Amino acid sequence: MGLKTFRAAGGQLGLLAALLVIAACSQSPGDAPSVESAPVAEFCSELPRPGWAAFEKHPASNDWFQVYRLAQGVFAISEPYQWQEVISYLIIGEERAVLFDTGNGIGDIKSVVNQLTDLPLTVLGSHSHFDHVGGHWQFDGILAPNTPFTKERALGFQNEDTATEVSPIALCTDLPEGVSPATHRLRPYKAEGVVSDGSLIDIGGRTLEVLMIPGHTDDSLALLDRKNGRIFTGDMYYKGPIWLFSPETDLAAYRASITRLAELVPILKSVHGAHNEPFSEPGELIKVRDGFEAILAGSKDPASEDGEQMVFEFESFDFIIRRDALSQS
Repeated sequence: MGLKTFRAAGGQLGLLAALLVIAACSQSPGDAPSVESAPVAEFCSELPRPGWAAFEKHPASNDWFQVYRLAQGVFAISEPYQWQEVISYLIIGEERAVLFDTGNGIGDIKSVVNQLTDLPLTVLGSHSHFDHVGGHWQFDGILAPNTPFTKERALGFQNEDTATEVSPIALCTDLPEGVSPATHRLRPYKAEGVVSDGSLIDIGGRTLEVLMIPGHTDDSLALLDRKNGRIFTGDMYYKGPIWLFSPETDLAAYRASITRLAELVPILKSVHGAHNEPFSEPGELIKVRDGFEAILAGSKDPASEDGEQMVFEFESFDFIIRRDALSQS
């Protein structure tokens, strides 16, 4: 959620002017003050992120979505020119396909998916923040956890809650045709089935296991492909500042969840987060766990503070945490 500005190893937060827009990117309607400017030119000049160069770009790419083939039957669908830099994943089996997240709801993600597969599709969100379920309304076959937060977010968001996401300060390119800051909203959607911890999704030759990993939100989940050693982590982990400051964030739950993921490292070959870049080495999960433990133990000082927000910097990721939440953990 929010502006996931990437910080390369040893560098500064390229746009931790992210802090200028943290509140404006709040996922809680009514919490966002107006933001009049941001160093968008600096952000845009850093694109594309270097990690994309390792993968083959697919011709389904267009002016809004950039599509990359990560492996046989695994595609990353990125929205790199909007400040969220959100990445959705299409995982194709022999009989079915799974779309993990549907992005911001700004571009037509269904038309992209249709170019990649004609198999029956199951849609699943890594969590219910609007940059991950924005395109859900375009699809049938949606699965979701059965939580009050999930159900509330499925009702959609009105224009006053989403206009900032399509405003000039959020963009490095033109909006898709028909999308306007004056009218953009997130449409409601309906889940047709429920998933919980341990649910298995068999797509033919590949089985995806649902891991409930609350913390960022109470409905956060990961998809684990044990056979191929891949895990799709949503906002639990990605390269860049990991945002743990929303009202629905639970630091104690995050601690348990990142510990659980770190314990999977021996069986993993790749980690696929939901923002910025599509691949990380599995050992990063151990570094994230250990870094978070250091913060909780008081042995890691914040690199910067802005009001209630505290930024803790590490080599390839950061944490942005609310002071009051940390004091209560």
